[in-house]
Amino acid sequence: MSRLIRGEFAKLFATRLPLWSLVIAACCGGGLTGLLALVGPENATPPLPGLDTAEGVGIVVGMSGLLLFVPALIGTIAVTGEYRHRTIGTTFLTAPRRGRVLAAKLLVFGALGIAYGLVASLFAGTAVMVGAALQGVELGVQLGALAALLGRLALAAAVYMILGVAIGALARHQLLAVGIVLGYFYFLEHVLMIIPGVNVIHPYLPGGATAALTDFTFLSDAIAEQLPLAAAATTSPFVGALVLLGYAAVAAWVAIAIPLRRDLR
Repeated sequence: MSRLIRGEFAKLFATRLPLWSLVIAACCGGGLTGLLALVGPENATPPLPGLDTAEGVGIVVGMSGLLLFVPALIGTIAVTGEYRHRTIGTTFLTAPRRGRVLAAKLLVFGALGIAYGLVASLFAGTAVMVGAALQGVELGVQLGALAALLGRLALAAAVYMILGVAIGALARHQLLAVGIVLGYFYFLEHVLMIIPGVNVIHPYLPGGATAALTDFTFLSDAIAEQLPLAAAATTSPFVGALVLLGYAAVAAWVAIAIPLRRDLR
């Protein structure tokens, strides 16, 4: 197994994917968060709590969570690219035990997901502190609390990367897999959030669990204000973390189990 993991790392670092992943992480982490922090959330439309409040810091940092579908896309495109270019066949001929190969891929991309999350969180945290300094206000949370929030965002990014790898391994066709990722995370879950009776399951969907983990309920609260609906319920950050890790575990098991019974095409 260690040989397979080393091989997957070697294959990964033979490409520019790790570099571009970290560049994208820096842009996603510092981009939207940095823009809002520099403009000042109190100057947004409608006005939001400022960076001198805990709520304002949570909203600004949590905005980067809206881009968590990006690491899922990276994992999906990386795996489906191997099926598209038929390089996965050579890998399976070299190591016929497909389950171990796919497990090694999940471990390697899980590590890339952690790196992605740490870089994105680092840039998001830096953007918030720079924004507060430029506005001449004291940050509304202690550095320890900010670090804990950023760490939870990094965990979410790693889980989403694993989910993307699993979706890619199952779908195999790149356009189909990308469509599933974008369709679900960017559309379907938001639709489920506004359907009365159905939205009770939202806390246990990936997006709802992420909102609980990161204490970011701005989107669901905004939808509830615009529609005659009660705001979607949320769980504790601990439960949100367990739900997300559960999704990662199930996705990994399915991604390993099902391809064992399928021919390469």
